[in-house]
Amino acid sequence: MLNQFSRTQLLYGAENMSKFRSSRVAVFGIGGVGGYVVEALARSGVGALDLIDDDKVCLTNLNRQLLATRKTVGKYKVDMAQERVHEINPDCEVRVYKTFFLPETQDQFDFTEYDYVVDAIDTVTGKLAIIEKAKEAGVPVISSMGAGNKVNASLFEVADIYETSICPLAKVMRRECRKRGIDSLKVVYSKEVPIRPLEDMSISCRQHCICPPGTVRKCTERRDIPGSTAFVPSVVGLIIAGEVINDLAGI
Repeated sequence: MLNQFSRTQLLYGAENMSKFRSSRVAVFGIGGVGGYVVEALARSGVGALDLIDDDKVCLTNLNRQLLATRKTVGKYKVDMAQERVHEINPDCEVRVYKTFFLPETQDQFDFTEYDYVVDAIDTVTGKLAIIEKAKEAGVPVISSMGAGNKVNASLFEVADIYETSICPLAKVMRRECRKRGIDSLKVVYSKEVPIRPLEDMSISCRQHCICPPGTVRKCTERRDIPGSTAFVPSVVGLIIAGEVINDLAGI
């Protein structure tokens, strides 16, 4: 019977569409990368999504984040993502967690429930905790490396963490994964040398903070505030979503 996923079924077949429908995917980080991951998974027919992020939409997110509009500024990203997923596929089961994922909060999540885990967060300690928990549970995991301060979306590729180079975040992750005995990790990364953002105090979050009221982790507390574009995080997110779908289908 013709339905909203019929065009996808022409490529993957009915059996794989059933797999997608019965799969639960956790997406940690619903920002520039994670928002597009969620969008593509919902449009691919994934039947259950866990969305984890404690952040609210900020005006500065509008240049790159799918969920960010003038109407959503100040609202929780996971709430906006849940609403959007249900507008795409009302049958998708969505669980939201307004949680900043760190080793201290990891016990809130049972990774054995997941069929796939997406790491789209920024903090190294959080990324490593996600990866270790997924590996312990025997669940496939894919991790986003640095997308900030880059302008060439065509250079992103899928690789094992130990095959990466140039990307500063990937360098740190290689070292830390090796220390923890993690022998492999699928990542999306780029060999583009990051651009150093301009030091323009007239548009600096440090001088003109506009974080929504109630924001716990303000960007002014970050060591560096990266520059970003509309097209780089979206490409990373869509690449990740494609890997999740193809892996679930066994392609």
